[in-house]
Amino acid sequence: MEKILFLAHTEEDGNLQKLAKETLTVAGEITKLLKGNLTVGLLGKDIEKAASEIGACQAVKYFGVSGEDFKASRYSSDGLALEAIIKKADPTIVIAPHTSRFNRVLPGVAFRVNGRIDTHVSSFEISDETLKIQRWYYRQRILATLSRKVRPWFLVFDSGISEVFNKTGSVPVVEKLKVVLTDDVKRTEVTGTEAATKGTTTIKPDAKVLFVAGAGWSKKQPDGKVHVKDAEETILNFLDLAKASLGSSKSLVDQCGEGQEVLAFLTHMNQVGQTGSTPRHPKGLSTCCHGEEPHAVGWRFINERRAINLDPNCGWAHGKTDVLYVADAFEVMRKVNELLSGKKDLQRKETVAELV
Repeated sequence: MEKILFLAHTEEDGNLQKLAKETLTVAGEITKLLKGNLTVGLLGKDIEKAASEIGACQAVKYFGVSGEDFKASRYSSDGLALEAIIKKADPTIVIAPHTSRFNRVLPGVAFRVNGRIDTHVSSFEISDETLKIQRWYYRQRILATLSRKVRPWFLVFDSGISEVFNKTGSVPVVEKLKVVLTDDVKRTEVTGTEAATKGTTTIKPDAKVLFVAGAGWSKKQPDGKVHVKDAEETILNFLDLAKASLGSSKSLVDQCGEGQEVLAFLTHMNQVGQTGSTPRHPKGLSTCCHGEEPHAVGWRFINERRAINLDPNCGWAHGKTDVLYVADAFEVMRKVNELLSGKKDLQRKETVAELV
């Protein structure tokens, strides 16, 4: 019988982030299908609030390490804390969310306990009472199905795999483990965080809509001229009105290294596709992209996909999007912004809101 350990760390407010709750749902499903038992391990400054959020997950035991020393991410202290939880729970499978904090420390913890780890897990299945997981390799060109006999087996899941755990139940009893940190362990510390004070935040993982800009925004328009400044204004206006996140094709972000005029707020962090990020927003709107395979692959986790392109025979028209608007993106987005800004009647505004 498999013994499943779900690991999570708290945020600054003491809550668990959305991804952690998604991963808890996955852990519960795997536990049920394998007929095993579930244990929860929590890490953070104050873990009581987080424990109360997931008290209905039917875990048999709850372990935790808490205190001021575990408020912020630090490899040395996090490693000792997670190692203590794992040794106490003695799991065969460890499941954790794909966060920057866990990505940094879990590979080292897996090595310490003589385990194996697979990150960026995108799906799972149970076949012949055996757990199999899937993840992408080689710039998302190869989808591999894996299973391991070595235990403990660490699995770090990407977002969008399952629904957010939202069941309510009684507050569980958490057994707090004592982890002594020496001066050597605490020789580094987080003194604070600093956010950007200028510019527009374009990457919003929790946004309902992903707006993707393609190279067409920086090409010559019907008047024979390039209108990059106009494109910037139109796109930023939409991002603000729709509270959307911004993505981009590889060809557009690469232009900054080719000496061409580019969208000033765009970086490689916005890239969607084989070599870039894989977004998981509920809805997506692609503009001025041709819908070629590398770009379409990056959209595989978007639930509802729409595109705007002047070419009725582009890649999007070949079954890669739910709706294709054959139109000029400049004109369409100006009209969308006009409706969203409230300049037209409410009924028409609500009609556009269905898209965004």
